[in-house]
Amino acid sequence: MAVRPPAPAGGRIFTPGPDDPGFGIYVHWPFCAAKCPYCDFNSHVRHVAIDQQRYAAAFKAELAHMAQRSSSSRVTSVFLGGGTPSLMEPATVEAILSAISQFWTIEDGAEITLEANPTSVEAERFRGYRAAGVNRVSLGVQALNNPDLKRLGRMHDVAQALQAIELARDIFPRLSFDLIYARPDQRPDDWALELNRAIDLAADHLSLYQLTIEEGTPFYSLHRAGKLIVPDGETSAELYELTGNITAERGLPAYEISNHSVPGAESRHNLTYWRYGLYAGVGPGAHGRLPGAGGRRHATANERHPESWLAMVENAGSGCVVDEPLSDHDQAEEMLLMGLRLKEGIDVQRWSELSGRDFEPETESMLAGLGMIERVGNRRLRATPAGMLVLDTVLAHLA
Repeated sequence: MAVRPPAPAGGRIFTPGPDDPGFGIYVHWPFCAAKCPYCDFNSHVRHVAIDQQRYAAAFKAELAHMAQRSSSSRVTSVFLGGGTPSLMEPATVEAILSAISQFWTIEDGAEITLEANPTSVEAERFRGYRAAGVNRVSLGVQALNNPDLKRLGRMHDVAQALQAIELARDIFPRLSFDLIYARPDQRPDDWALELNRAIDLAADHLSLYQLTIEEGTPFYSLHRAGKLIVPDGETSAELYELTGNITAERGLPAYEISNHSVPGAESRHNLTYWRYGLYAGVGPGAHGRLPGAGGRRHATANERHPESWLAMVENAGSGCVVDEPLSDHDQAEEMLLMGLRLKEGIDVQRWSELSGRDFEPETESMLAGLGMIERVGNRRLRATPAGMLVLDTVLAHLA
């Protein structure tokens, strides 16, 4: 099955540019059917039915609150993340998207993404999500062999993943799916075969993440006890380079450290983050970047516990617990952290305006001499492929 170019939704696809990153809305659905042992996201398992109408009303109330904070009258992307958003009924998704259109103008061709798990029950809801306005789905496939799916705590098997991918290709104009690599006992040859199979299945976008051991997760405890062995740094670097080489050869080159696409099919919503645009975060644990007094952006964060967030919104219209102005240094550091993940790099002049300073010539020359960074024309600076492998070190020097 060949990789296909992105299909426009509603006649065209809105594409944010480096000088206009757009304005996005992130909506967090915090519930999962089970907690994966590697996951440190704000996700919660409930063994009673969720009152989705009540949560939909709370999302609408918080969206109204965020609309008052927003300086933008238009939305260029919406991302329904989690948790497991595909546990939402299509009517809940429709209510959320209707509320967004009530408070903002949704740009013609805006990207509307929903994360989904590829179980057969959730896949049956795809047509309902498409009718509600979703035009891009992101599937949490994670592996294409059953033993690793079981080890990762996933509830689906390969057959269900393949069925969900096929259905999503038929229903949605755009499709992405995730895979995790650098898994225990994974060899480069095995990953090459799995990755090529994934590209055969892909539509126009793949997110390929190295397994990270996050503190507070079951995998962290197993790893500390020596019961979970992951590839060492040298093997992980080999897997990363192999990933970049294969995806480039197959027509889905990396445009960000972990994201690969047919040119023109990049995730518009994530580009808003990486190009340091503004966005509203709605729902339990959601983060945002919104304008504040004097043009300085504010970092916002919501109450993480779902029921506590719900009570706060019903009482006060918002579950926000953090609303802090960012200093020039904070803004410049965030822009650097986000922008150097991109193949296109950062706008040096914009970074200087945020930070109030220029890059130190000695530091830039040293990193360039080591082959870690490079200038692109007179305006942009980016990490090289070698720099991407040690990006934390590059960031520490530049910041």
